[in-house]
Amino acid sequence: MAEQQSPVWFITGCSSGFGRELVKGVLDKGWRVVATARDSCKIADLVAGSSDRAVALPLDVTKPEQIEAAVAEAKRRFGRIDVLVNNAGYGYASTIEEGEDAQVRAMFDTNVFGLAAVVRKVLPILRAQGSGTIVNLSSQAGLFGNPGTGYYAASKFAVEGLSDALAKELEPLGIHVLLVEPGPFRTSFTGSTVRADNLIADYEQTAGARIKRLRETANRPGDPVRAAAAIITAVTAEAPPLRLLLGANALRDARAKINLMARDFDAWEQVTLEADYPEFRAPAK
Repeated sequence: MAEQQSPVWFITGCSSGFGRELVKGVLDKGWRVVATARDSCKIADLVAGSSDRAVALPLDVTKPEQIEAAVAEAKRRFGRIDVLVNNAGYGYASTIEEGEDAQVRAMFDTNVFGLAAVVRKVLPILRAQGSGTIVNLSSQAGLFGNPGTGYYAASKFAVEGLSDALAKELEPLGIHVLLVEPGPFRTSFTGSTVRADNLIADYEQTAGARIKRLRETANRPGDPVRAAAAIITAVTAEAPPLRLLLGANALRDARAKINLMARDFDAWEQVTLEADYPEFRAPAK
């Protein structure tokens, strides 16, 4: 990335939020960008006046033929891809019991399987170059689940596991993976979150109340413009991280999760170690 004077960014889900702000940030740097969205008309304004450095393409990540076409056009237009940003995705709000199978599977098709399909299509280009960065948008929900968003968290947990493995596979090839884990931001994400229809009254005062609060964006502390700048900073760093938390809420809650895990690990260490055959057991600390 650092070696490229005008790196090429390929970004999914650019019609709003982080994707839109990243396109602006990349162009402000004088770099090149392939901006994609399910409806490319919604992002035409982003690339207007920058036709030599930017192109807007239609891309629904659940449609393999659109992935094929968009990646091929990026290669034809610019000859390379330096940074792939998998930003396309949406939420699903329900308790586990209320979850509707078709809706949950549709979300996984975008958040997980669509992301993986784009990665598979772009990787031959990055491997041939011997360089590049893959940025996978996860969430603080990829680190811990909460009432009312368990299925969304499950999709982001999947992105986390996939990205952990991908990072180990690609590091020897000179390709970096960055997981971005935002907290609450003032974007249209909550407005696009699908709400289950099969509501159960027993949950309305607990998970249901939390879901209603999630739809309120005015008090969200995260600024998507600053988030985009943070992602660019991490991608271009000499020693980029594997994980980038965004926002004080995400940092606070992630540290709480680590402490909770450590507490259980320490309290149950002896029981944990006794699960091995005696000849393989390590002594307790």
